[in-house]
Amino acid sequence: MNGNYNKMVQLEQALEQIRNVEISPETESVPLTEALHRVLANDVFSDTNMPPFNKSAVDGYACKENDLKLALEVIEVIPAGKFPERKVGSGQCAKIMTGGVVPEGADTVIMIEHTKETENGKIQFIKETSKSNICYTGEDVKTGDKILKKGTLLKPQHLAILASTGCWEPSVYVLPSVGVITTGDELVEPWEKPPVSKIRNSNGYQLIGQLQSMHITAKYYGIVKDSNKDIENTISTALMENSLLLITGGVSMGDFDLVPGILNRLGLKVNFDKVAIQPGKPLAMATGNGKFCFALSGNPVSSFFQFEILVKPFLYKIMGGNFTPPVYSNVLSKTKTRKKTERQLFFPVKLSEDGLVEAIEFHGSAHITSLAYADGIVSFPIGTSELIEKSIVHVRPI
Repeated sequence: MNGNYNKMVQLEQALEQIRNVEISPETESVPLTEALHRVLANDVFSDTNMPPFNKSAVDGYACKENDLKLALEVIEVIPAGKFPERKVGSGQCAKIMTGGVVPEGADTVIMIEHTKETENGKIQFIKETSKSNICYTGEDVKTGDKILKKGTLLKPQHLAILASTGCWEPSVYVLPSVGVITTGDELVEPWEKPPVSKIRNSNGYQLIGQLQSMHITAKYYGIVKDSNKDIENTISTALMENSLLLITGGVSMGDFDLVPGILNRLGLKVNFDKVAIQPGKPLAMATGNGKFCFALSGNPVSSFFQFEILVKPFLYKIMGGNFTPPVYSNVLSKTKTRKKTERQLFFPVKLSEDGLVEAIEFHGSAHITSLAYADGIVSFPIGTSELIEKSIVHVRPI
């Protein structure tokens, strides 16, 4: 390898380089029905009070609190969506449904189950309450309040907030176009029966699925044989058609690990080609000409971890967001040890029935079935050889 390569970095250094890449994502307006998992491109302000009127929180009777000891005349029935026709006076009440407009003159709503009807058709309260059961105008949001920040990754609850303030076509960042390439003479597609010395291509479909979990549709370029010409032609085409390219295989130290050199010839700068993690050390990140590329390991567990730990934050950056992986802390069921400590080691775990974190049997970077029932991954920090039974570990869900 020449001086442009063999750049081993620590995980935090790799993440820092990802954070520092300059990107100017484009924006578009989409209907709410297509906005889920998109990233807001601007702050959103409410155009109305929420609630927009004094609203009943229950089915009941709207009245004056001072009249709770009286039998009250029912002067009106107020369903949700109807404006009250009468003002509630002394000795009076209005039957009201949840979400209905509280009539003028009333300052409390008593739940139906806390009332009884007298022989002459009036309403008697049998249980007093300290709650008014009224949601007051603007108590949740006032007109002009900022309700969502630029950079918010939209979840279903955010869509409800946008709908409630009339933002039915939010401005979001454009999704990245992503190409996926797998390399290797040893690979055949899943529908083929592999002969001796061949294996089925699992990485390509794993990466496509990981992208789909982010609601990104990948363009798959298939298996490319280990030749400079084939790999360079496919990468060149994929870079013209996409903003980001994911490649698996061809980034280690073997005679046929050709990808970093090809990326360099195509005008991309290889920022690093190794990260001090295990599994997943061979990992190149390249940038140039407004294009981005991650060349991942050919081993499926390695490429899975590399995507989750490094590619996913970059994709969210392209999408205009700031990804912070969710982490929960829990107790490790048994002591976990390792011999070599120069890299940050990740291993799969599951939660036991009693809520403890259990390490899953894991044979290394090709052991993809170890992830089948994994709930998350835990890491050994560099220099740490032992995680003690009943110690607190930090689990990253997968």
